Amino acid sequence: MENALGLAMTGGGARGAYQAGVLKRIGEIERIQTHGNPFPIIGGSSAGAINGSALAAGADDFALTTKALAHLWASLRPTDVFRCDVLSQARNSITWIFDLSFGAVLGGGNARSFLDASPLQRYLRNHLNCDHIQDNIRRGHLYALAISATNYNSGKSYLFIQGAKGHPMWNRSRRVTLATKITVDHICASAAIPLVFQPVRLKTAKGTAFFGDGCLRLQQPLSPIIRLGARKIFAIGVRGENKEHQTDPTDPKDPSLAQVMGVLFNVMFLDHLATDVEHLERLNQLLKEGHISQTGLEGCEKMRPLLPLLINPSVDLSELAAQHQRDMPYLIQYFINGLGRDAASCSDLMSYLLFTPKYTKELIDIGYRDANNRIDEIEDFLYSSDNQDAELPSRPIGTGKSRQASSLAKSGPNLVKSRG
Repeated sequence: MENALGLAMTGGGARGAYQAGVLKRIGEIERIQTHGNPFPIIGGSSAGAINGSALAAGADDFALTTKALAHLWASLRPTDVFRCDVLSQARNSITWIFDLSFGAVLGGGNARSFLDASPLQRYLRNHLNCDHIQDNIRRGHLYALAISATNYNSGKSYLFIQGAKGHPMWNRSRRVTLATKITVDHICASAAIPLVFQPVRLKTAKGTAFFGDGCLRLQQPLSPIIRLGARKIFAIGVRGENKEHQTDPTDPKDPSLAQVMGVLFNVMFLDHLATDVEHLERLNQLLKEGHISQTGLEGCEKMRPLLPLLINPSVDLSELAAQHQRDMPYLIQYFINGLGRDAASCSDLMSYLLFTPKYTKELIDIGYRDANNRIDEIEDFLYSSDNQDAELPSRPIGTGKSRQASSLAKSGPNLVKSRG
């Protein structure tokens, strides 16, 4: 049986570059060259959905894919993600002013977001071939990919799963699980940061609706890959260990809108993963001590110990973002600075929107270094003997030996390499 090992990645906008750095170092492990993709189950939301989908599309050559993914993040520019031109910003500003000033009288609701993220969809279409996901599932390089998004029409959290035949399905009162072919539209929906990026319209088996960031309603980011059968969970967060950005407590001021948005995004993107890992470790301890029975109650799901490994940034990414704010296009700087009093008050918010090469390269370097410092621990976690007896829920993942060119391969400005 193949390892029932899951990878979980949450959101964080530009902070997703840190995840790419961690993955790049993992891709350099020697055993990756012979064993291939170590994560048969991949779950992601927001920026984690982008990285997770890239890994799923290139699961046939994990090492090459992680290098190409880091290259993509390192060369990313703000114009690849959202529109920065004068006309777009002016039109957007006028729409907001009109809605806030005259919307109640003349009809409002025309403003959809602070920024126009339509370039991101074009960028992902140019650099990511989602058709390769099913190819990798069929060839046994991948068991399942799950990405989450929030349905703005119903308020429910949707989980889109593309996996091997017979993979688990489940529904809860505020969660909907759909088996579907994942496309760039699903990925953009999962990555649509609320208020900042516009919602994405998706057609689903439940009907057509508008979707936004998957982290908005996904309070248990480990849940999808656990339910898909993962026995071990490798999670990559984007919050600095014990380093939470704070303003000067000796000089309290009314919080600016930028500060409030920064705190909201921190709660949405950063808190849930660490809390979920802590909860999982507590359950493991209770199971080990016999306070909870693994057999469970009649009619309830069987509980089993699950081993997590979480890696987080070793630095405060908000402080790092404050050092790079001037790299943003002037109009975007002007707009964001208008929401705050100074660079410090905007740093949390800016850390999610700073899609500039200098910032993302530094994040990649930090992620690479953090993974390198723990590489022995990570390798032991990936390949320890207790993985070998783990089973997937419906069928074992195939052990196909054919290797194709990765769907993300470095070949000049266009990183997509077709499979001849």
